[in-house]
Amino acid sequence: MTHVEEINDIAKLDRYELLWKALLSATPGATFFQSLDWLKVYWKHFGEGQQLRVLIGWDDDRPVGILPLVLKAEETRVGTVQVLTYPLHDWGSFYGPIGPDPAAVLRLGMRYLRKTSCDWDLLDLRWVDEQGCDQGRSCENMEATGFSPHRQGWDRAAIVDLDGTWDDYWQSRTKKWRESIRRYHRRLEEAGKVELVRYRPQGSDAGEDDPRWDLYDACLKIAQASWQGRATDGTTLCHESVAAFLRDTHEVAARTGSLDLCLLKLDGRPIAFIYNYHYRGRLYGLRMGFDPAAADLGSGKVLQYLMFKDSFERGDTYFDMGVGSLEIKRHWLTSVVTSYRLTCFSPATVRAQLLRIKRWYVERRFGDDYLAGGKAARQTA
Repeated sequence: MTHVEEINDIAKLDRYELLWKALLSATPGATFFQSLDWLKVYWKHFGEGQQLRVLIGWDDDRPVGILPLVLKAEETRVGTVQVLTYPLHDWGSFYGPIGPDPAAVLRLGMRYLRKTSCDWDLLDLRWVDEQGCDQGRSCENMEATGFSPHRQGWDRAAIVDLDGTWDDYWQSRTKKWRESIRRYHRRLEEAGKVELVRYRPQGSDAGEDDPRWDLYDACLKIAQASWQGRATDGTTLCHESVAAFLRDTHEVAARTGSLDLCLLKLDGRPIAFIYNYHYRGRLYGLRMGFDPAAADLGSGKVLQYLMFKDSFERGDTYFDMGVGSLEIKRHWLTSVVTSYRLTCFSPATVRAQLLRIKRWYVERRFGDDYLAGGKAARQTA
């Protein structure tokens, strides 16, 4: 018989560490953000004011999977609402249930939520990879368990498919772009010795978990010297509101074998960085930057070129360049993928119904593409 176990205390998840790790390794399209290690460091820094609701599905004594959720208060134009959603908070592009059959995990979780008291205004599953691993199953299973989800675009991410060969990929780029990269590469080589440092430790299990703080601090120094040092939106590597969280996450990523740090040096001096997380050949580009003093040398572009070429040689399969700035990323991407949100509005609260009406009105007037464009998609309404 199937049943669901709910965990609300982050410390109690420690006893499920091996189970979580095993289920994640069998999850289609899994990312570092779905790991228990990432959730724990996220919760340490941002868990205050949120309620953890991790649902573990069982079929008798056989684990089916894990559905991590959080209940959080969000401000909207109609007031504060309680939102039950995934614990990603826009750090990555996609999220979903953990297990070899994510659809079965979600179905168990939705059945459980139908039977328990409703403490949310919105059940809002965001970052759904409907066009990829999900294949519309989340929406189908929510409907099959009695929910009526409202489907809406959330955001768009630039994807580089690393299957195939480097030569095929590179030849698929425009001739003008290839010539531009060659020109920048030559200019850098004429300026001095060019070196790519790519640090990807295998983790504690393999005896490789040195965080290499020297490399991390080099990335920070470049970020601080660039426009990122003046940014106030809290999204950069060096911003004080997230700096401690990102440092802790860096240490965890090194320990679990999920760190991928790329640094470009000119005569031994770091001039550009790309900071990524990876899981089983799938990478997510968290942040990148270049020294303004090396801007004329195209250091950032050359580093991207060298990194993608190296990824093909390593056998990586997928690179998520993240959301936003699609115009800048267009030279590298092979596709633009939309993430979706599936929202259920509680019939018991007025604010939830007001948001439902507002959502309907905005879509009627502007269309779904308007809400999948970035900032608008960040708003609960």
